[in-house]
Amino acid sequence: MNLSNAQLESAQTSKDEDSFLKGVKDCIPTLLGYLSIGFAAGVVEKTSGLSIIEIALLSLVLYAGSAQFIAAGMIAANSSTTAIIITIFFVNLRHILMSAALSPYFRQLSPFKNMLIGTLLTDETFGVAINRAAQKRSISEKWMHGLNITAWLNWAAANLAGAFFGNWISDPEKFGLDYALPAMFIGLLVLSMLGRKKLKLDVVVAIISVVMAVIVSSMFSSSFGVIAATLIASTAGMVVEKWK
Repeated sequence: MNLSNAQLESAQTSKDEDSFLKGVKDCIPTLLGYLSIGFAAGVVEKTSGLSIIEIALLSLVLYAGSAQFIAAGMIAANSSTTAIIITIFFVNLRHILMSAALSPYFRQLSPFKNMLIGTLLTDETFGVAINRAAQKRSISEKWMHGLNITAWLNWAAANLAGAFFGNWISDPEKFGLDYALPAMFIGLLVLSMLGRKKLKLDVVVAIISVVMAVIVSSMFSSSFGVIAATLIASTAGMVVEKWK
């Protein structure tokens, strides 16, 4: 009877760990980054002449921090629609790499369900998901939806807050809001490295990625630098790990 109870408790714990609510809870540590950067994005978007409704649609449909900052700037500069779309496309190419990295964990799902997960995937939710995969070797669909939807709604709320109250904060950098996102990524990176327990390899890969990002960005665009650094550093890490 005791063994049966233990098995039931273990199964219940596993179910709770894979639940939608658990995904919501695991998203909470990233919300400060979403709120601060989203607030700054709302301020910039409002300054560029966008209405509250347009800002809401931009945050819900485009849903990409760097792309929204770029779009706001290009709109303010009266750039063409074609130029804005092409620029955003190249800036967001990194999402293909992130989706490819998570795809093995959702092979059992239909293409439509995979599309629902990939549509709301961001740098932050990707970082949380990869960290979880390193610890548990699996990612639940419900957990992923909880993580993604929480981030999505909070980003939209932060954009709208910035649009409403941006008149009182004309310089977000004065309050350090511009550093919230890098700080959050550093925290996610450290947690991921500690969870993998392959510190030497991760440090080598991190150094390679930084060097390649700087070199490629100096010759081409920063977006291409990120993509090139990701491909080169991840390939180098895989080769070193297999060789060992």
